[in-house]
Amino acid sequence: MPPQFRSVVDAQIRAAEARGAFDNLRGAGKPIPGLMEPDDPMWWIKGFVQREGVPAGAMLPPSLALRREIEKLPEALRPLRSEKAVRDHVEDLNHRIRRWIQIPVGPQVPLRPVDVDAVVEQWRAARAAPVRPPVPAAEPRARRRWWRRAAR
Repeated sequence: MPPQFRSVVDAQIRAAEARGAFDNLRGAGKPIPGLMEPDDPMWWIKGFVQREGVPAGAMLPPSLALRREIEKLPEALRPLRSEKAVRDHVEDLNHRIRRWIQIPVGPQVPLRPVDVDAVVEQWRAARAAPVRPPVPAAEPRARRRWWRRAAR
């Protein structure tokens, strides 16, 4: 910045400080957000993940992401309405598992394709089971003492 402009800017800053424009600012006395540990080489990715709200599951290596998807398969299939949709979903998962087995990337986690027929049977059983809302417990009746019972 040229010296003639620097003095104008400095004068405006000094005038604003004198007016108290910088007093009681939000975040005063706190560290600047976005700056992590100064020696942390991954400070930028940690700031990005925090700022953008990236879920932790999105950062898993492919083998662990597939393993997690296999574990959560019953919940993923629950809203599906047809057997064809269930089979398509499981076949897509098996295709991705086979592709990973051919060219493994990331940590070596034991994975194998899911049995489509077994998953469909579990899905049918889960759909056949009636979903009953919880029944509130009946209030216990006050027990009458034997000497207070009415004679019939």
